[in-house]
Amino acid sequence: MENLKQRLAAGPVYGTFSKTSDPFFIEILGKTGFDFAILDCEHGPNDPRTLLPLILAARCGGLLPIVRVSSLSAPDLQRVLDLGVAGVQIPQIATREDAEQAVKAVRFHPSGERGVCRYVRAANYSLMEKPEYFAGQNAEVALIIHIEGAEGLRNLDAILGVEGLDVIFIGPYDLSQSLGVPGEIQHPKVVAAVQEIAAKCRRAGAVAGIFTDSVEAARGWRDAGIGYLAHSVDVGLFASACRGAVAGLRSPRG
Repeated sequence: MENLKQRLAAGPVYGTFSKTSDPFFIEILGKTGFDFAILDCEHGPNDPRTLLPLILAARCGGLLPIVRVSSLSAPDLQRVLDLGVAGVQIPQIATREDAEQAVKAVRFHPSGERGVCRYVRAANYSLMEKPEYFAGQNAEVALIIHIEGAEGLRNLDAILGVEGLDVIFIGPYDLSQSLGVPGEIQHPKVVAAVQEIAAKCRRAGAVAGIFTDSVEAARGWRDAGIGYLAHSVDVGLFASACRGAVAGLRSPRG
């Protein structure tokens, strides 16, 4: 299966956040054509034990399993990376130092200082040769950082100077709160900030990503050059489909 970096090189990629712990949901996402699912450990119920069947289901469905961790914590990142994920998303990156810390935690030497243990799923439980494991993880695992606050926006130029970042992900809801208009992701302040981040990423040769809650918004940001598009949440998509089905069932004939 292609890794996320390879898919990004070919054009925009599409995924969704997942807040369930049910592998059936994850496998379905892959079979319906999504490129990736973001298994949520920040606003979702998952932990390393519940993640493993979700990761296996994603791989079975041709879906790239990305995990959003809850914080920039090297031990938390280590436990997720050892499971053999396609990438990690780290929320609330605000400074160059934060970004550098993220790279150190996710990459092996010479790019970082990730803890070494070969008796983990990512290394085929020690069956993978050491050079292949270290080089493969550095080359294939995507590091996605969130810019979702005014401080991160102010420090974006410095953050973009850090080597080893694969996607700069814009969290519009947290960004709207930081800009004083909580929840108003179409507010001119928020739209201008997203446009600024996307433009700076483009000039730096970096991939920008964003969360959208409508297909129209996703298309608009894709056309503006954003390449990593996380559309909605699995439970939201399910709820919307159920509501539509119920409305159709209860509508009068004619």
